[in-house]
Amino acid sequence: MKILLGVFAILWVSLSIACSSQTGRVEPSGSTASRDADNTARNERDRNSEIPTAGDQTQNKHDLEIAANIRKAVVSDESLSTNAHNVKIIASNGVVTLRGPVKSLQEKAAIEAKAKSVAGVSSVNNMLEIEANP
Repeated sequence: MKILLGVFAILWVSLSIACSSQTGRVEPSGSTASRDADNTARNERDRNSEIPTAGDQTQNKHDLEIAANIRKAVVSDESLSTNAHNVKIIASNGVVTLRGPVKSLQEKAAIEAKAKSVAGVSSVNNMLEIEANP
């Protein structure tokens, strides 16, 4: 019994030391290890009330159908990347805003074309961003 308690005590101390030394951060390898990710510019942009965000999606039936139909068209295209499948699609009074990262100019154009082809869309504001390192 004493041996079991001793082993338990050693494990407890080891676990306590290991947990207290963890920072919760995963450091990337290479020269960027000393820099934190910085999304400040994107966060500031999203605070601009003139640029639609997902919270601006209207809840009327017409706009919800538009957004859903565009999403179906985008997701059904297997040639698009995962990021392209997950772009933000915001419909408000028939005006569609597309936001998020895509792999290429071709993906950006393909998603815009899909959005424009959906019935009820009056215009498309293509704010898709091409990833710097796809």
